[in-house]
Amino acid sequence: MSDIPSPAPAAANPAGANLYALLQAHFPADREACCIETQEGLRYSWDEVDRSSARLAGLLAGLGLPAGARVAVQVEKSPEAMLLYLATLRAGYVYLPLNTAYQEAEVDYFIGNAEPSLVVCSPRNEAWMRGLVARHRVPHLLTLGEARDGTLLEAAAGRSDRFETVHRAPEDLAAILYTSGTTGRSKGAMLSHGNLASNALVLHRYWRWRPGDVLLHALPIFHVHGLFVAIHGALLNGSTMIWLPRFDPKAVIVRLPRATVFMGVPTMYVRLLDDPGFDANACRNMRLFVSGSAPLLPDTFRQFEARTGRRILERYGMSETTMLTSNPYDGNRIAGTVGLPLPGVRVRVVDEAGASCPTGEIGAIQVRGPNVFAGYWRMPEKTKEEFTADGFFRTGDMGRWDANGYLSIVGRNKDLIITGGYNVYPKEIESYIDELPGVFESAVIGVPDRDFGEAVTAVVVPKAGEQVDAGAIVASLKSRIANFKVPKQVHVVAELPRNQMGKVQKNLLRERFGG
Repeated sequence: MSDIPSPAPAAANPAGANLYALLQAHFPADREACCIETQEGLRYSWDEVDRSSARLAGLLAGLGLPAGARVAVQVEKSPEAMLLYLATLRAGYVYLPLNTAYQEAEVDYFIGNAEPSLVVCSPRNEAWMRGLVARHRVPHLLTLGEARDGTLLEAAAGRSDRFETVHRAPEDLAAILYTSGTTGRSKGAMLSHGNLASNALVLHRYWRWRPGDVLLHALPIFHVHGLFVAIHGALLNGSTMIWLPRFDPKAVIVRLPRATVFMGVPTMYVRLLDDPGFDANACRNMRLFVSGSAPLLPDTFRQFEARTGRRILERYGMSETTMLTSNPYDGNRIAGTVGLPLPGVRVRVVDEAGASCPTGEIGAIQVRGPNVFAGYWRMPEKTKEEFTADGFFRTGDMGRWDANGYLSIVGRNKDLIITGGYNVYPKEIESYIDELPGVFESAVIGVPDRDFGEAVTAVVVPKAGEQVDAGAIVASLKSRIANFKVPKQVHVVAELPRNQMGKVQKNLLRERFGG
């Protein structure tokens, strides 16, 4: 199975208008109903969301920002931060969220590259941010704190609570998301109003959002998963969001009985399973658990089902494309796979010559659809390089079609190990190691080797209270896989390094064990 087309979705926005107009059109009739409930018990009605975003949009418009201006935002998660995102869309500008973990030197690059007209930062970072803003000649700097403090809200307080949403065509730019930049400089993926609207509508139908759904939101909102997938889904459905400033297992467990939908990264599900209070009773009203942003271990999938009676739905997406594939809502959800192409999305797996790979054969994943980005910010040559002649985006991921028609991801192309002339895909080896007794998880990397070019190396984390023997792991693998795939070295560590979205940072492992 090489190229699976799916039925095209309905028109994303019949007026070809601003994404905010689409979301606003789906607000519930009862505008006094609760849209957001915070951990502290604050409640924001749908009417308040509309009026508050209008004030902020009015403020942005009043600054005299040029058409297409970028609004760079590095603030902690809060309802006001979401309102700023909506206001930026509403005013017709381009939203640029920045990971809150980025330090001054990293933010310096983003501001220099994106050239925003406005930067909004946390009050505690104002001093060093002011230096960057001056260096890059950014006209405006405002602050927004977690406790509804800062100069942004002060400046917006006197604005009108009515604002006519600026018209935008589907191809107009709505957001720029910078890639993680684990290899080389980060690239700014340009996402249009049409990209985001089409994906939101498809997921709304595919995941069966329904009246009465309540989203428990514990993800950060500088990333596709928390900002676009979760928030757009709830807003498009008119659903209440129970809003947590950050993930905390006990805070999630306490609120789960009031929720029906939860979206998380694999680390969150592991932490929930570590808590004895997480059980079927806590999940009694839940209908959908979604996992993404990093691979979910099959063992975690099985443990979760055994504990709760529910199967996690795993999906596949990228900053450049939003969501691409998903395990089905009604059909079988299979551990270790990312399911089928979403409606309107085409996915193909090809070999080095560009020919379709047969079922079971590993190849490069390429995608095309209304959700796929326009290109990289100010990188026309890189953009051209990443698209095929017939318009497919080269994701950089390697995968295969399984016999059931589902897509499985085996790793990033940059993680491919070439040892003695043979190709080794880390995910395949990791899947064997993770099944061994006492192993919690593993990461397989290639390190420089005089004889083989690269040597297959495994980094293994044992289960709590258990021990694993490197020699036993090697011996077991030798009986199951080709010898060239067997790790030359096995390192046992307490945990794997991860970024904030739960992705294993293999570049750090290569630096640590490359000697």
